Parts: sequence; structure tokens; C-alpha cells
Amino acid sequence: MKNYWYTILIICLVIVAYNFPQYLIEVGGVKLTTLIIPVLQIIMFGMGTTITPDDFLEILKTPKKVGVGILFQFMIMPFLGFTLTRIFSFPPEIAAGMILIGSSPSGLASNVMALIAKANIALSVTITTVATLLAPVITPLLMKWLGGELIEVDFWGMMWDMIKIVILPIALGAILNKAIPAFMKRIQNILPYFSMAGIAYVITTVTAAGQANLASVGALLLIAVLIHNCMGYFMAYYAAKAFKFNEKDCRTLSLEVGMQNGGLASALAVQMGKAATVGLAAAIFGPLMNVTGSILANFWSNKPPKD
Repeated sequence: MKNYWYTILIICLVIVAYNFPQYLIEVGGVKLTTLIIPVLQIIMFGMGTTITPDDFLEILKTPKKVGVGILFQFMIMPFLGFTLTRIFSFPPEIAAGMILIGSSPSGLASNVMALIAKANIALSVTITTVATLLAPVITPLLMKWLGGELIEVDFWGMMWDMIKIVILPIALGAILNKAIPAFMKRIQNILPYFSMAGIAYVITTVTAAGQANLASVGALLLIAVLIHNCMGYFMAYYAAKAFKFNEKDCRTLSLEVGMQNGGLASALAVQMGKAATVGLAAAIFGPLMNVTGSILANFWSNKPPKD
């Protein structure tokens, strides 16, 4: 059960947020969703403190694997999300949220699952890092292309939002890690726990904010997000097989593609002023991918790669 405790906690928090949203929407006149941006910035800062030159050397060691991983990341999930919005005929802003979560990069959770699954940890971290750094350009581009007819997408505004949420905090973390390594080493022991708490906060507050919309489309949206998530694992795994990658790398790409950065997608929805609609798919995707990712990673952990 030790690999599932965080997943169980997230599920419990989502249930509480759905049933008692009035306590998690506003406190002391402050809307809790407004704190999502600074929470994400601290999480990204933490990611920056872990980035080393070795992460980028991995690109030089395995450029094909990293390149294919990035290609899968920004092709499979965005177009899969777009296709599902056509099949399920969601309201425009809910549908835009499906495309947004599909167009987001992978998150830190995929690195944890790669560790459990006995996958290629170095490749997982490298793809997550590169996808996150490319996202401020690629995510708004995909949203404009695939979701522009559903909602108004300000390409340059979204790009700047992502630079503030992603690039600047990561850069600050990397700079401080280089300038004051001893102090940052002590902080690094705390930051993973803050990241876990931060993601829980984001999912809980977005669920509470969108409770009314969830009540009307929740069941269908849950099914669509589950298909989106699981098909991401499946398609990436077998696409990697088609490239003749070994088993460890196939597992890595499967988890990197299937597990998106729901917190980042939620933050972008908040910046749009549409946390209760555009942010719903991300709010469901976050806890759901932790459940499916844990199941898949634990299944693979009992089957050591033969290669």
C-alpha cells in the first residue's frame, strides 16, 4: 500500500471537495483558486533546483529517444483529446479543457511512476524537463490550433503566462542551485513534500470551484478522461515498440505521454478566468492518472524488463 497512499489521499480530498465545495471555494474573502499560480511557481522552482547539466547530457546520449518522446508527448495526447471532444460533444469550455490537458507537458508524477515501473529514470526526467521547457511555445500553439473554435485563445498571453509559471521559477531554481548549492541541498529535502501538497491543493480547489459543472457532466467527463489517459499509455507504449525501443524505454514513454501536468493545466485555466469549466478536465485527470499510473507502474514493477 505504500505506493498508493498519496493516490488514496487525493481521491479522498476530491470526494470532500465535491461534496462540501462551499468550504473550499473562498476563505476570508480570498478565492482559493487565486493561490494556484504561486503554488505552481513554487513547484516549478523546486523542479529547477533539481536540474543539472547531466539532464541535458542525456539528450546528447540518446537524442532519438528524447526526440521521439517529445514528439509523442505533443502529438498523441492533444489530438486524442481533440478527438474525444468530438465524440462526447461537451460544452465548448469543457471540451477546451480536454484539449488543454492533452496539450500540457508531462509532470513530476511520471518520474515517480517510472522509478516504480523499473523504467528508464534518466530518460523520464529528461523528457519531462525538455517538454516543460518547450511547453510555453507548444501548448499555446496547440490550444490555438485545436481549441481556437471552442474558446478565445490569446496565444501571446498564454505564452507569457506559461513563462511566468514555468520558465522563470525553473530558471531561478537552477541559478540558486548553482550559486548556493549547500543551502539549496537542504531545501531540496522539503520541496518534494511541498510539491505533493501543492498538487493536492490545486486538484481540491479546482474540483470545489467546478462542482456545479461536474454535477452535470461529471460521469461523461470521467469516462472521457479515463479513455484519454489510458489510451495515452497504450498508444505511446506500442508506438515506442514500433520504433524498436527496448522494454524500459517503452515503459518510460508510455508513462511520460499518459501522465500530464494537471496542475499546470489548472493554473492556465485560472489565468483564463475559467477554472470552473476549462479547469475541470485537469481536475479529474490529476487524481485519475495517479490511480491508473500507480496500477500500471506496480504491474510493471513485478515484471523486470528482460532487456
